[in-house]
Amino acid sequence: MSLNNHWLSIQSFKHNGSLHRFWDRGFVVENNDDFIVVVSKRAKVIESNGRRWFTKEPAVTIFSKKEWWNAICMIKKDGICYYCNIASPALADKNCIRYIDYDLDAKLLQNKEIKILDEVEYKHHKDYYKYGDDLDAVLRYTTKLLIERMKKEEFPFQDNLIRDYFMMFEEKNKKE
Repeated sequence: MSLNNHWLSIQSFKHNGSLHRFWDRGFVVENNDDFIVVVSKRAKVIESNGRRWFTKEPAVTIFSKKEWWNAICMIKKDGICYYCNIASPALADKNCIRYIDYDLDAKLLQNKEIKILDEVEYKHHKDYYKYGDDLDAVLRYTTKLLIERMKKEEFPFQDNLIRDYFMMFEEKNKKE
């Protein structure tokens, strides 16, 4: 079954397999060997502690199937803000996309400022969940790689591409 043009839920886990966060729905606009592109508007999010909230802006999320990241591209009034989770490659089936969140995050703001987030949380969880040295090396390398891509505006940090994905979603979901 092709995932294209289907609504899926999204599940984020911690290294020990516990559920971290759940999104009720995202619409798949592209699925290939390298990544899955999902668009969402007002998705319901449920945190592991039971807190529930809805996303504020429409977003295009790109889940890498081969590399250790996913990028939430939030479409704001003043531009696109990219929030990248350093995470395991995504796995998908007919109902759900799943990945492990490793706490480190990189953010590319609309003004092209880059921020690294949650380093303290990462260090704590590295010890708590016992990330090995090999995993730590992969996660830190991925963070550096994403920062370089942000600076060069390489995939997935391309505003026009993200707008095109969002327009694909709008065309396929005109009735909503």
